Amino acid sequence: MKILYLLLAVLGAVLPLSQLIPFLMTHGLDLKLFFTFLLSNSVSGFFGMDVIVSSLVLWLFVFSEGRRLGMRRLWVYVACNLAVGVSLALPLFLLFRERALTKG
Repeated sequence: MKILYLLLAVLGAVLPLSQLIPFLMTHGLDLKLFFTFLLSNSVSGFFGMDVIVSSLVLWLFVFSEGRRLGMRRLWVYVACNLAVGVSLALPLFLLFRERALTKG
């Protein structure tokens, strides 16, 4: 599973960034425009709201499960989530969770 989580984390970083980088190159870090685009119609709003709620659930899971297992630097997964998204942060956390489970 560790290899699969690693591959999914790489894919989860590359695919979203392939969409974000052109936006940043064109508009810079214009958060107002970013959220305007994100919520521009009901379909994109659906995905936007889904990702926001999924991110909050991920943070709760990271801190509760991470503390339970004695994992360190849990803030890194939140930073990955904010920088790229759930698609990177979740498989990365699951990879290191697997490592913690096999050590303990």
